[in-house]
Amino acid sequence: MASQSNGSSDCFNKLPEIKFTKLFINGEFVDSVSGKTFETIDPRTGEVTASVAEGEKEDIDKAVKAARHAFEEGPWPRMSGYARGRIMMKFADLIEENIEELAALDTIDAGKLFGWGKVIDIPSAAKLLRYYAGAADKIHGEVLKMSRELHGYTLREPIGVVGHIIPWNFPTSMFFMKVSPALAAGCTMVVKPAEQTPLSALYYCHLAKKAGIPDGVINVVTGFGRTAGAALTSHMDVDKISFTGSTEVGRLVMQAAATSNLKQVSLELGGKSPILIFDDADVDTAVDLALFGVLYNKGEICVASSRVYVQEGIYGKFVKKLEEKAKEWTVGDPFDPTSRVGPQIDKQQFNKILSYIEHGKREGATLLTGGKPLGRKGYFLQPTVFTDVKEDMLIARDEIFGPVMSLMKFKTIDEAIKCANNTRYGLAAGIVTKNIDVANTVSRSIRAGIIWINCYFGFDNDCPYGGYKMSGFERDLGLEALHKYLHVKSVVTPLHNSPWL
Repeated sequence: MASQSNGSSDCFNKLPEIKFTKLFINGEFVDSVSGKTFETIDPRTGEVTASVAEGEKEDIDKAVKAARHAFEEGPWPRMSGYARGRIMMKFADLIEENIEELAALDTIDAGKLFGWGKVIDIPSAAKLLRYYAGAADKIHGEVLKMSRELHGYTLREPIGVVGHIIPWNFPTSMFFMKVSPALAAGCTMVVKPAEQTPLSALYYCHLAKKAGIPDGVINVVTGFGRTAGAALTSHMDVDKISFTGSTEVGRLVMQAAATSNLKQVSLELGGKSPILIFDDADVDTAVDLALFGVLYNKGEICVASSRVYVQEGIYGKFVKKLEEKAKEWTVGDPFDPTSRVGPQIDKQQFNKILSYIEHGKREGATLLTGGKPLGRKGYFLQPTVFTDVKEDMLIARDEIFGPVMSLMKFKTIDEAIKCANNTRYGLAAGIVTKNIDVANTVSRSIRAGIIWINCYFGFDNDCPYGGYKMSGFERDLGLEALHKYLHVKSVVTPLHNSPWL
């Protein structure tokens, strides 16, 4: 089983001061209309970190009003793309100046590894802002070749006021996956961060104002999905909702959009992603990829490789090596640089994962390693691997969102493809093979939005990311994400006495 570290002796010296706990509306930090607050919990201890303003419908109304005014009357949509890009570049610079503090906020809010936050999450957010800052002055339409005596062209125009609802597993990354392209497009927005992880989003508002983003362009309302989130998705003056979260809540978002003003919706939802490991794969590499795919961010990632299929020729060797290497994934305080797995987000998710582990045992899967809580406080779990898993078992069908792997074997390529597609989800998949023909055939046969060959989590700013089936639709990242915040308008004028069409 995986070990638990005791944490580094200086980890508590890194705890950040909580500077921002109020709503951010129209360029100011304000209390909620009701005056209510809610507690955000440190998953390392289960203790309260801070009390944060609890926004509700009235606060969403204020934020949307500010965003609408900023869109209809303010400078942001009317600036040149170059000017917007310059401000976004300044925003990115300010993020880089505050990396340690921002990484620490995500650690105490979400249990994320502090070291990884400093080198991955926070710097990547700055890079993503710069990517879209560079795209802001390259938004253009097309001149059309009309078949009649008409001159036609298209314009790409900002869609308007956008509502972003972001999840708790990647508070910084998801904030900027939504906000960056919308800013570049010239939109204004209201962001509803997850109630578990509001702290870094509020800090980013402070930096945005400091960078020169006009008042009302970015508004953040902290609160709960059933109140603030529901008010945002059903608001009659919001033009688009971009949501990342569970498939169940995604349904509610679509319903609210349909029954209000038929606003556009972009959904990035759940996953149950497979990784297919063929007989010709290097076993050590394959084991490392499989473990990384399901244990990174303590399994709280929608593209986690929670279904691992290994071809029968190397299955036995793979299982033995997997059991050995799983022990290297040390569970512990996320401020401790030796920890590779931090605590689960909260008690509810912690108990949900444990209940799935019990389901796996009852349904007849074999617990190869892990499966138990660690420590006397906080929400720490051993990395867990099940073998002898059947396709119809709950642990093979449901998104667990934790460090739990279901290991299965297959004989043929056709069987592997069938197994990979035997899910209601279609977010991501991995393929491990040295055979280019196998890689090409399988990658084109799996119904998922992104396929990683001989790698996993191969994200890039320029690579669109999103799902098939019940994993949602539309894309984050790349220019695809920029375009989803833009309307296409066609403009047509008659041509008189033109020598050519």
